[in-house]
Amino acid sequence: MVIGGGPAGLMAAETLASQGFAVALFDAMPSPGRKFLLAGKGGLNLTHSEAAPAFLARFGARADRFAPLLAGFGPAELRAWAAGLGIETFVGSSGRVFPAEMKAAPLLRAWLRRLKAAGVTLHTRHRWQGWDSHGDLVFATPDGCLTHPAAVTVLALGGGSWPQLGSDGSWVEPLAARGLAIAKLRPANCGFDLDWSPVFAERCAGTRLATIELRFGELVRRGELTLTATGIEGGLVYALAAPLRDAIEQDGIARPTLDLMPDWSRERIEAALRRPRGSRSLSTFLRKTLPLESNAVMLLREIVPPAELDDPAALAAAIKAVPLTLVRPRPLAEAISTAGGLCFEEVDERLMLRRLPGVFVAGEMLDWEAPTGGYLLTGCFASGRTAGLGAADWLRLKR
Repeated sequence: MVIGGGPAGLMAAETLASQGFAVALFDAMPSPGRKFLLAGKGGLNLTHSEAAPAFLARFGARADRFAPLLAGFGPAELRAWAAGLGIETFVGSSGRVFPAEMKAAPLLRAWLRRLKAAGVTLHTRHRWQGWDSHGDLVFATPDGCLTHPAAVTVLALGGGSWPQLGSDGSWVEPLAARGLAIAKLRPANCGFDLDWSPVFAERCAGTRLATIELRFGELVRRGELTLTATGIEGGLVYALAAPLRDAIEQDGIARPTLDLMPDWSRERIEAALRRPRGSRSLSTFLRKTLPLESNAVMLLREIVPPAELDDPAALAAAIKAVPLTLVRPRPLAEAISTAGGLCFEEVDERLMLRRLPGVFVAGEMLDWEAPTGGYLLTGCFASGRTAGLGAADWLRLKR
């Protein structure tokens, strides 16, 4: 039995079925793959074409645990698997890999057809509650509480983000009751609050800053971010979300900087700013003299002290390093993914629980995180496959 109909659970179910085992797949929602479909709403980023060492490094402290998982099912294998479903993929200019149709729905439909053809039975609206006194699985359903015995179980219930799509972290309680170590669920790939002034929030919320660099310590990423009513979000922010979040937890704030003009030197900017302004307002002067959008100018007015705005040297320095004070990550329910979860020390190399033989865990339930850009999704696929193979090996041993 596989519990959870996201990418990790579906991959575990397919892997078990391909090994000749009967598989029952349970999901709490009316249909599987709901968060997967949401991830593909703006163009499904399946994986990344980055070289293997750099790709693995994206998994941070868990890179050593993911090395064997990705060696068995990495970006190349994922693309070949998608092609087997009739979904062609391409590499974008950023190195990210997308389906040709840029949508998740065709892939999910083809996948579910394959699972059905392989004999996988799907049970929706079955919310896992844990185990009863006999060790059987307990589910809350529209027809009441039901129990099912299982020869082997794969848990792939997701993290705690986007609970309305099924990943609500409710699995923490039954696993903690079994004495398993679980790291606190925290937001990952998330936005952050800065507590803008009401005027700035009203005028700039929803606008983007493009071709900028975000720096935090020695970490630098280039891309774009979105200004929100409360702070910042977007791919550039998500890339540094883990160290920013950890700094806030440790120090109460995080202080990254933004380079609004990464292709210009500070000296070049300062020289441009020393040109005569005439009767033009500062905002008009900056937009005409420098390639700065109006929201970037407003950001400078929001953060930079007035005295520095009138000093070409100080303003040039500020444009190259706008200081941001992040006060908190956005709530877990809004995050793209989850950090924390079941500690890796609780599972063996096949992702089987050491204290509960025959129970395997995959996907975001485990304590790991990776950035968006295809890394997070590839990790879910790879862990689902590993858990499926481990479950198949366990069933053979029990025969």
